[in-house]
Amino acid sequence: MKIDERHLIQLAAVVKTGGVTEGAALLGLAQPAVSRTLSMLEKRVGEPLFIKGRRPLQPTPLGLSLAEHGFVMLAASRKASDLVESFRVGKSGVVRIGGTPFFMDALIARLCAEFQASHPDVRIDQSYGYFPDLRAALKADQIDLAICPIDILDEGSGLEFQQILPGRNVVACRVTHPLLLKRRPQPSHLLDYPWIAPPPGSPLLADLRALLLSFGATEIKIRYSGSSLMSVINYLKSADALTIMPHSVVFAQRKEKTITALPITIPHPERALAILKRVDAPRAPAVDQFADFVRLGFQELRHLIKRHEESVIWGL
Repeated sequence: MKIDERHLIQLAAVVKTGGVTEGAALLGLAQPAVSRTLSMLEKRVGEPLFIKGRRPLQPTPLGLSLAEHGFVMLAASRKASDLVESFRVGKSGVVRIGGTPFFMDALIARLCAEFQASHPDVRIDQSYGYFPDLRAALKADQIDLAICPIDILDEGSGLEFQQILPGRNVVACRVTHPLLLKRRPQPSHLLDYPWIAPPPGSPLLADLRALLLSFGATEIKIRYSGSSLMSVINYLKSADALTIMPHSVVFAQRKEKTITALPITIPHPERALAILKRVDAPRAPAVDQFADFVRLGFQELRHLIKRHEESVIWGL
C-alpha cells in the first residue's frame, strides 16, 4: 500500500496542533482541503485515525504511528525550506576564493573570519595563486572569486573586476633596522643590504628588479626567497634584510611591531588590488554577500592606510 507523503505531513500537523483548522494554518493550507485529506487517508488505511468525540483531537494508535512518520517529513520539509531561504539571502552556502599569498594571509583571512561571525553557515574554501592561475580557475569554475593585483583585462575576457585598493609598494624591514636611524635614508643606502625576493610568479618580483635597477644596482643581493608571508616576516625579524611589499600588507602587521616601512618613496605599480569574477557566473547569494563584505572592509582600510601613510615622513 502506497501512502502519499503529503497526506502524512498533513496528519502530523493536525496531531501536533490538536485541530484541523490549526493544522491547516501551520501548513498554510485551507481547512476543507486538510479535512478531505484526512478522510481520504482513513479510507485508504481502512481504520479511524482519531478517537471520536475528543477535543482537542486525539489520534488513535494507528493515527499516531502514521503521524510520527509525518513528523519526520514535516521536520525535513521545514529544514529544507529554511535552507532554501537561508541560501536565497546569502546566509548559507559555499564561497570559493583564490588570491595571492601575501594579500590572502595579511588581509583576506581576517575578513573571512569576521564575515563568518555573522554568516556561520557559510563555508569558505580558500586557495592561493597569481593572476594567470586565478583567471584559469575562474573560467574552469573552480573558484567563485579571485582577489589579486591586476592592471587591465583583455577585451572579451569574460571577467569583471572591482578595484578595492590602489597599488602602493613600500620597502619593508624589521623595526630595529639600522636604516631607520638615518634621518633621511637615500636609495643608494638600500644597496648596502641584502634583499628578500618575493615568491616566483609574484608581480612584486618584477617590481623589486625594476626598483633596484632604478637605484643603479648592477647586481641584486638576493639572500632569501620566501613563498609565504610568515616566512618572509620571520626572516626580516632576524636579519637586516629588506624586501618590497604592498603597503597594506605591512600596515596589517603594525600591531605586531615586528616589521615596518622605510620612509623612502618608491614608484607606485601600475595596478590595483581587485575582486574578479566571471561575467556569466550563476547567481550565488553567499558569494555576493562575501564580495560586498570585502569591498566594505577595504573601504575602511583605505582610509586607515592613508592616515598611516600621512603620519610617516617619506623620503624624497
